Amino acid sequence: MESPRSEMMLIDGIWRNASDGGTVDVENPANRAVVATVPKATADDLAEALAAAERVRGSWSETNSWQRSAILRRAANNIRERLDEIALLLTEEQGKTLPEARGEVNSAAEQFDWYADEARRIYGRTVEGPLGSVRAEVRHEAIGPVAAFTPWNFPVMLAARKLAPALAAGCPIILKPAEEAPSACLAMVRAVADAGVPAGAIAAVTGDPAFVSATLLDSPIIRKVSMTGSVRVGQILMSLASKHMAAVSFELGGHAPVIVCDDVDVKAVAALAVRTKYRNAGQVCVAPTRFLVARSILDEFEAEFTRASAALALGDGMDGASEVGPLCSARRHDDFAALVEDAVSRGAVATTGGVSLREKLGGHFYAPTVLRDIPADARVLQEEPFGPVALLVAYDDLNEAVELANNTQFGLAGYVFTDDVSRAQLLSERLRVGMVGVNTFAIANAAVPFSGVGLSGMGAESGAEGIQMYLRPKTVVTGISETLH
Repeated sequence: MESPRSEMMLIDGIWRNASDGGTVDVENPANRAVVATVPKATADDLAEALAAAERVRGSWSETNSWQRSAILRRAANNIRERLDEIALLLTEEQGKTLPEARGEVNSAAEQFDWYADEARRIYGRTVEGPLGSVRAEVRHEAIGPVAAFTPWNFPVMLAARKLAPALAAGCPIILKPAEEAPSACLAMVRAVADAGVPAGAIAAVTGDPAFVSATLLDSPIIRKVSMTGSVRVGQILMSLASKHMAAVSFELGGHAPVIVCDDVDVKAVAALAVRTKYRNAGQVCVAPTRFLVARSILDEFEAEFTRASAALALGDGMDGASEVGPLCSARRHDDFAALVEDAVSRGAVATTGGVSLREKLGGHFYAPTVLRDIPADARVLQEEPFGPVALLVAYDDLNEAVELANNTQFGLAGYVFTDDVSRAQLLSERLRVGMVGVNTFAIANAAVPFSGVGLSGMGAESGAEGIQMYLRPKTVVTGISETLH
């Protein structure tokens, strides 16, 4: 067996180990073998990253926006040139299939391409005031050093969603990759740093997440916190950020409803839903999860969905025949299995799946699962399952469907499938979510904001809105003489 890779972290332009030599193991979820170690950052390491960010804060924000744009464009090109290398690391540590990994890396490059343009479009405005003796303008300036925390389900793309707008705005950024799958993220950071980002303007630190977050957010240097992850962690980070009144933006959990109307092509919608539901083994915050289906077509939809789910090939993401990989970690597998077991114990029926394949396949695998007849008190209807399960629920009229769809504290994504334009319009307006897909599940790209309501978070990533999270307005009012001399 090959020895695990030894990764390094980036602090003040230098790739290095932890100051005390500490490391953390990283496993391959498909076979549970340790494949890498990463440094376990110390307080001294984090103090160096903070000091470097503060040192370059002024010079990086004052760098001409066209120069920042050029650096981001080179970063996008570097990522694409290293796509296969990064994708292999991603599949090895996160578990998703190689085609999915390549798609994620491409999406990361698109973030840098988009914000290379947005860097040159940080506009202010002039304001007509009440007095002729003053002139007022509003400028948008970099908010300052950023602490960014990213999860394991899309460890490359979600890091890019934070790195690209922060750097475009002129903010130094200290990134904490997910401890479960750090290597691909670190490889992406190297591609960005190699594009010409000055030392100190980008850092990537690894180690214990609670220690890293508490240490970084205890510093008044950090002026913005961006995190993608669980509601619980978001609440902890918000509390920590309040000490120095750092700005925050959070993309947290989801529990996406899918309203399937009685006028659709059932077979086509079910096939599309299955392809999307089990992407990344269901570990997607905007994954369709609660399928609210018109009662008149429920049996047909269930039959099509169940057949297609049962036919999916599970296996190591490195295997070209695999369609669904493992769950990312032992903890994720066990938490997910507990949700399914709770639902079944309360009377839910699994039309396929409902069983762990960990012992059979060797990794953290769980069979694609379809549940129906789910009792209202089942935890899976309220807690984000974040795994390969589809919940089928019948409705009798569209008002009931909307009520069921909005019956959680989450509000990230929602979907509507109908051939009736009036239904599509009204349902999209009444869903309490940040994003709606009508007759499509493809709702996320670099050009449009990604945001949620309720416990799904605050702020936005991607789109023109994303860079605003890293800027602060400054009003300048100048008194002038009203006559020319």
